[in-house]
Amino acid sequence: MELEVRHLRALCAIADTGSLHRAARQLGVAQPSLSTQLRRIEQELGGTLFVRTHTGCRPTPLGRLVLSRARPLVAELNSLVTEARAAVGGRHLRIGSTASRALAGWLRRLRRHCREPTLHMDVSANALLRMVADGQLDVAFVHEVEGCPLRIPPTLRTRVLVEREPQFVSLPADHPAAGRPVVRLSDLARDRWMIDPTVDGEWDAVRRVLRAAGLDPPVLHGDYHTAASLVATGEVVTVCQPTSPSRPETAVRRLHGDPLGVRLLLAARTDTELADVYPDLAEAYREVAQQAPAYREWLERGGSGAPAPALP
Repeated sequence: MELEVRHLRALCAIADTGSLHRAARQLGVAQPSLSTQLRRIEQELGGTLFVRTHTGCRPTPLGRLVLSRARPLVAELNSLVTEARAAVGGRHLRIGSTASRALAGWLRRLRRHCREPTLHMDVSANALLRMVADGQLDVAFVHEVEGCPLRIPPTLRTRVLVEREPQFVSLPADHPAAGRPVVRLSDLARDRWMIDPTVDGEWDAVRRVLRAAGLDPPVLHGDYHTAASLVATGEVVTVCQPTSPSRPETAVRRLHGDPLGVRLLLAARTDTELADVYPDLAEAYREVAQQAPAYREWLERGGSGAPAPALP
């Protein structure tokens, strides 16, 4: 077996995400296929590249050596592809993003300005930032969970959209606490929570906040589409963005004291790329913030998370 660029991309993805599961999702392959590919690469190189534990994968000394040579090669090839596409005028604006209700308005505004975007969604902000640094994306809109700093590649430029966006809670509409505009964590002491552990830093932050409140509730792990369905049926409560809409079966409420927050960032390789797309994103975010009554009230009362001004 001869090493190919796809093998080097796979190694970088495993290192960046710290997990075979997340790396497989980023690469668009099945996890068993990626595991088999890794074993073959290790056989070819004659040593173990990653230590597998119950918490994920981390590079061995040999793995770090291979990655130090692989990353520049992958980045150079990505740059070559980017420049070639630009030269023939066939390149779209490649956007990466974690989940946000501002996305639809942002994409709509970009199209008005004759920028045809493509979109790559991922729950891992760190994976998206690495894709921008490697030339696979042009910009990434990500959130950084409070107390869990992102690994921002040094070659990237960033712009803060929201310094601190408070995270709200989604609970069943018939929950006893749903009748109040602000919910205390103690009101949810007997509830099951659902958290997506693949979102960088979120599980650690939520667990820290619950423990600080003296709570140790049952926690289910799952994606937030599943969580929304289970909230609607009264099975769980879950953390949500303040721009999330309430529905007939669910209620979105502010948490007393705003114990959990995130910072919203836009990242690109150059300041020019940031300046081109930031104003449309800021405008789209303001639009969805105004459409969320509880969040709008929080902002009007002087919440510290008001959107930063658009670039001139």
